[in-house]
Amino acid sequence: MTHHPGLDIKHPKQRGEWAEMCFMIRAAEHGLVVTKPWGESSHYDFIVDSDACCQRVQVKSSISKLKNVYRCMLRSNRVYYTKDDFDFVAAYLIPLDLWYIIPAEIAITGRRAIYLTPNYPKSIYNPYREAWHLLKEKRCARNPSAANLCFRQGCQARLAQAATDPSP
Repeated sequence: MTHHPGLDIKHPKQRGEWAEMCFMIRAAEHGLVVTKPWGESSHYDFIVDSDACCQRVQVKSSISKLKNVYRCMLRSNRVYYTKDDFDFVAAYLIPLDLWYIIPAEIAITGRRAIYLTPNYPKSIYNPYREAWHLLKEKRCARNPSAANLCFRQGCQARLAQAATDPSP
């Protein structure tokens, strides 16, 4: 196993900031455009745009494992997230240089943390290993009630909803 620089960062906040930079690099390698919101009051770290719908992403990371299980807490400043706070969790297992791109509705459902088991193929999170393609899909096209997630002018689901919405 290769030694990763993030393992040497002892302060959790600094390690989290480093993981966010790693996310930006990996997302760019997948052809995604990444935007960082100003300030830290949002419950998401980035908006990702790939000419589909823009997705809100919360980045989490983990360096330690207990019996091949990595834990990522689903909270910020002692407040636990809800599935409406963002669209995806991007969980980075630093020692393995491995990303999980997990839809919020899967990650958040009644959980205060996600437990990732990369060596267990039957894990509920296994389909989300390196699933960068999920950030390129038009989620609002699959789920018309979520069309407000997409604020790009070219999103057909959003435009169709706007055309049928009687409000001004």
